[in-house]
Amino acid sequence: MRIIYFGTPEIASSQLEAIISAGYEVAAVVTVPDKPAGRGKKLQSSAVKQTALKYNLPLMQPVSLKSPDFIEELSSYHADLFIVVAFRMLPEVVWSMPPKGTFNLHASLLPQYRGAAPINHAIINGEKETGLTTFLLEKEIDTGEIIMQEKVVIEDNETAGTLHDKLMLLGNKVVVETIKMIEEGNVHSQSQDFIIKKENMQLKPAPKIFKEDCKIDWTKDAVSIYNFIRGLSPYPAAHTKFVSDNDDALDIKIFEVSLKENNSMDNQLYKLDTDGKSYLDVILKDYRISIKTIQQAGKKAMPIADFLRGTRLEGNWKVI
Repeated sequence: MRIIYFGTPEIASSQLEAIISAGYEVAAVVTVPDKPAGRGKKLQSSAVKQTALKYNLPLMQPVSLKSPDFIEELSSYHADLFIVVAFRMLPEVVWSMPPKGTFNLHASLLPQYRGAAPINHAIINGEKETGLTTFLLEKEIDTGEIIMQEKVVIEDNETAGTLHDKLMLLGNKVVVETIKMIEEGNVHSQSQDFIIKKENMQLKPAPKIFKEDCKIDWTKDAVSIYNFIRGLSPYPAAHTKFVSDNDDALDIKIFEVSLKENNSMDNQLYKLDTDGKSYLDVILKDYRISIKTIQQAGKKAMPIADFLRGTRLEGNWKVI
């Protein structure tokens, strides 16, 4: 069975490696064009491209997925199956091409968390479990019939980064098992609409997250803030501003926090409480958000003790 693989980032590269290791024939790979990155604006290739080059696989990097030249080249490989992991939305002329269809790997238990950022939103919403879904592509994004699913537990201290890595490893197994099911004609797919109606499901979306979505709202309850920071760590990262009575201000990203009860007599909401050496807490109504890993604008991320050694928070400071 000849496969064409579509993908871009590290998580997609891992699944490509798994497909090759399982002995399946990858006829070609499709990924994004190289993009300038870093201060030197040097062209940088995707993780999937690097894997394709490692195995000397034919490679396509179309600017337009509707380009007649790209469509012609794609069809020339006479592939049986297309697989999509962390890639752009495909036009129907592409996903309808192979005789055995096109399936996508999505990092949630569909139909929940359709969209570009399912890992982040599951943690932000305080979910206790999530998983992976393979499904057949259709016109509407993330709505096709489900082939298989695997669940994973979201730990209390899980971050988007640790959950990403957990799902990446599980994805290797899920993608290969899905290929095997399709190859053996053993697919019994389920309609997402049927699942939604059967379970009277209220859908939670997972739209793309932009910088303006990452500002911490300190008026929310402590658990929601804790989940928000975990769900955006390490990328794109929750951010806030420290301000003093003297109108000094620091732009801050926060990567790791813990919750502790506020047993002190100091109940000034949103105030920063610190010994200047080892701890930095944000005072909320019933709890404190204890900051563990932090990044000041223009500097590297660091443990809170290192931050306090280099930054003196003299006077009264609060978060906004």
